[in-house]
Amino acid sequence: MTDPDTDTDAGREPGTEPVAEADGGVAEAEAESDAPEPSDEGTETSDSVSIANPTLSDDAVERVESILESGMLADGPEVRAFEDEYAAYCGTDRAVATSNGTTALHAALEALGLEEGDAVLTSPFSFVASANAIRLAGARPVFADIDPETYTLDPDAVEAVLEERDDVVGLLPVHLYGLAADMKRLREIADERDLFVLEDACQAHGAAIDRERVGSLGDAACFSFYPTKNMTTGEGGMITTDRDDLADRAASFVNHGRDVGEGGSYEHVDLGHNYRMTSLAAAIGREQLERLPDFNRARRENAAYYDEQLAELPVETPTEPDGYRHAYHQYTIRTDERDELAATLDERGVDTGVYYGTPIHRQPAYETVSTAAASLPEAERAAETVLSLPVHPTLSERDRRTVVEAVTDHFHSQ
Repeated sequence: MTDPDTDTDAGREPGTEPVAEADGGVAEAEAESDAPEPSDEGTETSDSVSIANPTLSDDAVERVESILESGMLADGPEVRAFEDEYAAYCGTDRAVATSNGTTALHAALEALGLEEGDAVLTSPFSFVASANAIRLAGARPVFADIDPETYTLDPDAVEAVLEERDDVVGLLPVHLYGLAADMKRLREIADERDLFVLEDACQAHGAAIDRERVGSLGDAACFSFYPTKNMTTGEGGMITTDRDDLADRAASFVNHGRDVGEGGSYEHVDLGHNYRMTSLAAAIGREQLERLPDFNRARRENAAYYDEQLAELPVETPTEPDGYRHAYHQYTIRTDERDELAATLDERGVDTGVYYGTPIHRQPAYETVSTAAASLPEAERAAETVLSLPVHPTLSERDRRTVVEAVTDHFHSQ
């Protein structure tokens, strides 16, 4: 697979990782990897191979202890520092921390000024939070089908839906499994129709297109720091944007609608929620952000191993289009024997995941949504055939071999 951040034929020395500067550019920095090296020792406490394994360093523990000792546990300077550092990583001017990825999406949509009757076009193949946030902001989700290779919004399907509707005010593409959606075409479509673009980057920390990181490719973007994500704060979220108006409105919304220019005053200029991030979460997040390049490098190495070892088997492995950098939040394969393969892997002690077995438009909570009855065959087919294998950074050589051997044995026994 091509790695636009580290390939030597792209002018980079091995072992370097680009970091986004505050002005949105990309600079090179030496990166001493502290990601776990695959070994036969393993990191599991048993013979099982977990689908995820959140890891916190001693440094993160010390930072949390320092916050506890300081007594400044809620939103404060630690959160502001994390916002600045995350914005710099993504190459945006601003970032606003929130309590989780769903609240980030809700706050960003509120900041974009949705009104009653507005519709936002999004993917039906995602965690339900992406569509829920649209409804929570008072708008209606409209679904378009996905590209069967990338699992992200198909721009042709988006255009077809937009030809039939005049109530859509924005696009909410989901960067699924760690791979960015086709942002170039989606931005072109949005610009032609004067629509906003809000990236759901909750599964794509560090993913990029043509060396530009997700989080900087739309009007705004949202991230989740749930424990299984590429980096975590326990629970937490982040909004990134270059627009001061959006950042200010989002910052106000997550803090009870307070005037952002009034500091800790009780001047509330609009309706809002308590969606704030704690200083404890931010302390963990700052340490995790420092390790994110190494985490992602390990994920990509694990994915490359699977790509090679599974190449001759009757499964579809993930795609990485030219110019894209996949962050491999999940390593998702496709097979018509999904359920049987999952059962085999379970017998061999390998955890797997089905993300997602029911498309959003088929969820019971969406029976009354206007596009719930839409025919979205690619999303529905994906829901029947996808299976995610362990790809987290702490996999050992033994873990990876166990996964590959179990998949291989399943098909060779047929």
